[in-house]
Amino acid sequence: MNDVALITGITGQDGSYLAEFLLEKGYRVVGMTRRTSTDVHERIRHLIDDIEFVSGDLLDQSSITAIVDRIRPNEIYNLAAQSFVPTSWLQPVLTGEFTALGVTRVLEAIRAVDPKIRFYQASSSEMFGKVRESPQRESTPFYPRSPYGVAKVYGHLITVNYRESYDLFACGGILFNHESQRRGKEFVTRKISDGVARIKLGLAKQLRMGNLDAQRDWGFAGDYVRAMWLMLQQEKPDDYVIGTGRMHSVRDFLRVAFDVAGLGSYEPFVVVDQAFVRPAEVDHLIADASKAKRVLGWEPTVTFEQLVEMMVKSDIELLRKHVP
Repeated sequence: MNDVALITGITGQDGSYLAEFLLEKGYRVVGMTRRTSTDVHERIRHLIDDIEFVSGDLLDQSSITAIVDRIRPNEIYNLAAQSFVPTSWLQPVLTGEFTALGVTRVLEAIRAVDPKIRFYQASSSEMFGKVRESPQRESTPFYPRSPYGVAKVYGHLITVNYRESYDLFACGGILFNHESQRRGKEFVTRKISDGVARIKLGLAKQLRMGNLDAQRDWGFAGDYVRAMWLMLQQEKPDDYVIGTGRMHSVRDFLRVAFDVAGLGSYEPFVVVDQAFVRPAEVDHLIADASKAKRVLGWEPTVTFEQLVEMMVKSDIELLRKHVP
């Protein structure tokens, strides 16, 4: 019998890469999705025939428990969340319900159905927020600066609590920013790659941005899902920071993106708009992933420059299909 993996948030960027990875490993992959009147399967359309789908909702304990009982997975990857940071200020209660309490509901389902199920919780570098030390490691204190970050801290700590209280195999992956051409256009990296592509093809003349000085540790999402899987293959459950250990500013991303497109300097095209500046900014995040390297044998394979090039070229090709 093949191992069975249940993925919440399978239609997102990480879910699509993780589904691909697990299918290559021979898993039976089941994706939990919410009922919706719109098509949200764009990122996994090429996998539709290989994935099973079940309808469930992180807001509904009974639906989650019923799914876990019916599927009986070996592993559960909880990737579902309200994950766009700016929206968390507009919808703080809903963000808490999905991103914080939703984790508890999945853990409760595991505890009720089969405590031997291995669980991965998608934690976030946004939990570090106003950083207490740099680089950030597993022991770095949390100081979240958004409702999203606060909710992620709850989700992370409740995972630790269930691991210690009920002896569950529950791991928290504290992933730093990870991107790809499958990233939503509301995220700054894809906003840049899409905007640069539009300028390159004559579809736009400028790109409106927020804080250009914010610095992040950016990696490739395809590398990071491998770390998720590795965590659940260990003898003992634990938490791991996952990142490249290199920090770049939004300006750096713009500089490389415009260079890849052959447009020269970004400055004539970029307009700073205060509407895109966060109420409370996270200035810089950089990972110390030495534990993941030592214990999991994990290292990133895609550099920052390769990531930006990949995203910009993909968006140029995507938009070129629609240019007369």
